[in-house]
Amino acid sequence: MKRTFLSLCAAVLALVMMIPAAAVGPIVPNPDAEATRAIVIDALYQREYKPEEATEDFTDSSVQWYADAAAWGRTVGIVNGDGDGTFCGERPVTRAELAVMLWRYAQYRGVDVSAGEDTNILSYDDVFECPEWSIPALQWSVTIPIWEEGGLLLPNETLTCSELTHILENFTHGTALPSWTADSEAKQALVDYVVSVTDPSEPTFIPVEDRIAVFDLDGTLFCETDPNYFDYTLLKYRVLEDQEYKDKASDFEREVASKIKEQNESGKSFSGLEVDHGKAVSTAFAGMTVDEFNAYIQEFKKQAMPSYDGMKRGEGFYKPMVEVVEYLQLNGFTVYIVSGTDRLIVRGILWDNVLNIPNRQIIGSDEIIVSDNQNGADGLNYVFTEGDRLILGGQFLIKNLKMNKVSVIMQEIGQQPVLSFGNSTGDSSMAEYVTSGNKYPSLAFMLCCDDTERENGSESKAAKMFDLCEEFDWVPVSMKNDWTTIYGAGVVKK
Repeated sequence: MKRTFLSLCAAVLALVMMIPAAAVGPIVPNPDAEATRAIVIDALYQREYKPEEATEDFTDSSVQWYADAAAWGRTVGIVNGDGDGTFCGERPVTRAELAVMLWRYAQYRGVDVSAGEDTNILSYDDVFECPEWSIPALQWSVTIPIWEEGGLLLPNETLTCSELTHILENFTHGTALPSWTADSEAKQALVDYVVSVTDPSEPTFIPVEDRIAVFDLDGTLFCETDPNYFDYTLLKYRVLEDQEYKDKASDFEREVASKIKEQNESGKSFSGLEVDHGKAVSTAFAGMTVDEFNAYIQEFKKQAMPSYDGMKRGEGFYKPMVEVVEYLQLNGFTVYIVSGTDRLIVRGILWDNVLNIPNRQIIGSDEIIVSDNQNGADGLNYVFTEGDRLILGGQFLIKNLKMNKVSVIMQEIGQQPVLSFGNSTGDSSMAEYVTSGNKYPSLAFMLCCDDTERENGSESKAAKMFDLCEEFDWVPVSMKNDWTTIYGAGVVKK
């Protein structure tokens, strides 16, 4: 797993201090040292959770500490080297070179760089010192802007590591959330917030250890209903369709799965279904090891989404919200998932997927886990033995919704988060907990499912959430108006 930087400012300084002792080249523990091409490409490479596999390389970097980063950068078109197959990573980077690398990386990450096409940089006194190959990138760079204030481009000057970190911070904020519309008030609220709480010179500064953000899953990060929640459709499949299990299902499991089927088809609601579903999941998968349960989920994720072309069940992540998570992580936030879905199912959904969130930061509804040799013995009277395997014990513990989310945040995180992201009244308690009496600046964002063209939205539900946002001073996010895409290119609602 790629390391997550506490912030891009810390990233570069940490990088020059953490080069392995066996690496070729000097260790530079000094923010006043010159920034090199290698430091820049490695800083960009480390932003990637799952970097694209490198297929090209440079002749002079294969044994260097930055070898993987340089090969990746060449493969995806961020760096071309000196034209003779060399990268020259130890060479100090010029501002023109840096602008080109950032410009190409922005395009690679889907950022719209077209604003630079209409930019006239002739007002800069040193514009004619710019290498011709750098003009488009420099035109774009002044629109973010990534440079410190001033009337010069200084294209051929080099930078210190300290200066580079400042530029990378500006780059991060200036290119944040590329799948959000330019005039999105929710986007601007988040960026303004992050800028204010990560600046040590501001009274609103929040120390890294206290930058905690909590996210709901379904309807916040991931497709909520198609035609129902992922974990609901998983149980329905297990009990009513799985040829190896459906004849073994209990009457209770069939009753719950049939209610889900009816809900899918008619929209009818059933009182108590949330808890009954949790109980049925715990028994329907009882006896499976944790790994076997995950493998079952991975197979289910391969099924096609009923309402969409170009998307499987495990691919339903909202692209704009994935960008929010990445943006927060790059700025030193620790991100937790706090979901009403079974914790092990949430882990399965996120397993080997687009979000870089470890299992220890995933909270959900819970069932008991026991040893396969425990045979009903109380955990106080049984000792785990070599060869034992952990299995689902068949007993439901808690549905992690509403006030239960607040309780479990205190139990498992142990402190009040500063950001909350949700989409329904099931997340209201979490939002109010985060924003009530917080010693730090705090915000709660609520997604409103008002897009019925690109998503299985509901205008009536969205209207209610917009009203709640106004009542409780939460920041509303319009899926229809704030996002340029929902699932990314190639996904179309049928």
